[in-house]
Amino acid sequence: MERNFVSVLIVLLAVSYTLAKETTTKEGRKDTKEAKETRPKLPQTLSRGWGDQLFWTQTYEEALFKSKTNNKPIMIIHHLEDCPHSQALKKVFAEHKEIQKLAEKFILLNLIYETTDKHLSPDGQYVPRIVFVDPSLTVRADITGRYSNRLYAYEPQDAALLYSNMQKALHLLKTEL
Repeated sequence: MERNFVSVLIVLLAVSYTLAKETTTKEGRKDTKEAKETRPKLPQTLSRGWGDQLFWTQTYEEALFKSKTNNKPIMIIHHLEDCPHSQALKKVFAEHKEIQKLAEKFILLNLIYETTDKHLSPDGQYVPRIVFVDPSLTVRADITGRYSNRLYAYEPQDAALLYSNMQKALHLLKTEL
């Protein structure tokens, strides 16, 4: 019994020592595990980095309802968190002051999953993809990017075209009233 107690005590001391041991980083400074864990994690917002100051809807159904009741077009951004093309477009979108300002006039939704609504993927499921929907709940197939094989795809260098298409979506809304 005494031998078991001593063995358990030795194992506990060894585990405690291992967990409390300091590690040295590449820069040569000492860093404890506690210091790494105390950094606050920021909560994930609905913007997912596309514009934290903008108001984003949570679901497609919510976006449709708000579009209809507020008479605003919807801009739906389909993307993936681990897609380098989506990340590059997100960076440009979030840093482009004119796009951010114009985005305030839209009901915004970004999706990191595919929807079952085939209207939101008229030419296939790819990312990044941006689709506009007007308040009559019609997907605007006439507002496209520059690619013939991926009509709703945008790349970082397409920021001016995206801005122009956002203006077009708003202009079409005004002319149809």
